[in-house]
Amino acid sequence: MKMLIAVALGGAVGATGRYLFATQTLRYFGPGFPWGTLGVNIIGSFLMGVIVESLALRFQVSPEVRAFLVTGVLGGFTTFSAFSLDISLLLERKDVGVAAFYAFGSLGGAVLALFFGIWLTRVVLS
Repeated sequence: MKMLIAVALGGAVGATGRYLFATQTLRYFGPGFPWGTLGVNIIGSFLMGVIVESLALRFQVSPEVRAFLVTGVLGGFTTFSAFSLDISLLLERKDVGVAAFYAFGSLGGAVLALFFGIWLTRVVLS
């Protein structure tokens, strides 16, 4: 039961962060491109690298704290279901080039951000 509560609370924190980030990017950049979803997926992947590597190298935490951070907060913050919807909407508008850029930018950016987070954490904690 403690694990479920940890994930649920983390999910609330992450989803709130995603909402705030998305509304601010929409306000700043407008609705022409899904910058909010792209941003949370790349930032979330970077944070995943930092958190997972920090827990592996330096910090011992309970399984509940790990689940709160990784499954809850980051799971609530990042969203590949919204990513899929955004691509389908871009394709329906026949913005094939923009959809391709968004797809490859999201996937490539997220993986690169994860590795950057791991590398940076190793540098800082070593």
